[in-house]
Amino acid sequence: MTLTDRPQSSAPDVIALLLETATLDDFLQALAGRSLELAPHADGCGVTIERQGRPVTVSSAGASATKLDEAQYGQDDGPCLQAMRTGRIVSVTDTLSESRWGDYPAYAAACGARSSLSLPIAPHTDSAGALNLYAPVPGAFADTDLAPLKLLAAQATGAIALAQRLSDAQEFATDLQTALRSRTVIDQAMGVIMGQQRCTAEKAFDVLRAASQHRNIKLRELCAELIASITGQPPASEELHPRRP
Repeated sequence: MTLTDRPQSSAPDVIALLLETATLDDFLQALAGRSLELAPHADGCGVTIERQGRPVTVSSAGASATKLDEAQYGQDDGPCLQAMRTGRIVSVTDTLSESRWGDYPAYAAACGARSSLSLPIAPHTDSAGALNLYAPVPGAFADTDLAPLKLLAAQATGAIALAQRLSDAQEFATDLQTALRSRTVIDQAMGVIMGQQRCTAEKAFDVLRAASQHRNIKLRELCAELIASITGQPPASEELHPRRP
């Protein structure tokens, strides 16, 4: 099936894409592929997301998108960056006659991209980005139904925010588990000191903290060493593994 023969799909279900993918990166890859399906004349799609103040092509479909996106990042200007920064759709009818963005249009034409369409994602937020479609013929998006693409970009805004929250929640859960394991090791070591010196928990903690500072190692590492020296094996928290379903 050729590009011109490829059927144009109906409006996307972004929530379904989100539920079908395991990670944010997987979702963005699926988003790029779905966008390409909605633009029958396009041969490449890139998803640009701003990370740590810099634009990055986080996912792409087709061969042309990544190098064209990165060319724009290199000169800090171009249609995808304009869409990301202004929150407006940016269309390029023919790169050979385009006068905006310095040397970029000539480079795009040399790479075989004659027209492009960039739609904003999550405009004016910390996760601002753009959906960038590229085509090998001029005026490729003139007869494309933009409604499904606009809907995709709009829904992607909420879906990316949700996926990012889920990712942050998983990271928080991992950090919390690490903290709980550390607390367990420290409690075990405190119990040893309390037994040896017949002191309170507060005093035992002070002893361990002083030793940690004196040796210039983390409190958790000191406590793990203490438990291992007494029992001959690592503390129980070191042997914890994820629960199997």
